[in-house]
Amino acid sequence: QGQLVESGGGLVQAGGSLRLSCAASGRTFSSYGMGWFRQAPGKERELVAAISRSGTRTYYPDSVKGRFTISRDNAKNTVYLQMNSLKPEDTAVYYCAAADSVGYYVIASFRNEYIDWGRGTQVTVSS
Repeated sequence: QGQLVESGGGLVQAGGSLRLSCAASGRTFSSYGMGWFRQAPGKERELVAAISRSGTRTYYPDSVKGRFTISRDNAKNTVYLQMNSLKPEDTAVYYCAAADSVGYYVIASFRNEYIDWGRGTQVTVSS
């Protein structure tokens, strides 16, 4: 089983930026599609960014499109989430996740495709 460890969360003012990192181990990183999810209190866990194994295809929901950027460095076994123009509604615990059985250029869009999860990192955006 693979391990995923997130870092980079914290407290930031509205309009600010944060960069989350997720270090992977225990699996062949390039074999997995990667995603970032978030979960706010009382809400469902939602996908906020996903990237294909190739790193050439990405997905964002409308709520973060144009503000968040996902990237991966297969040589460093790390996936990143750059978050700009943060809003108070972005406050949540952010989780990194890995999806297997996806094609090289395919985006894993569904939560049940993800088999490994990190423990999460808190992001708090103050108004």
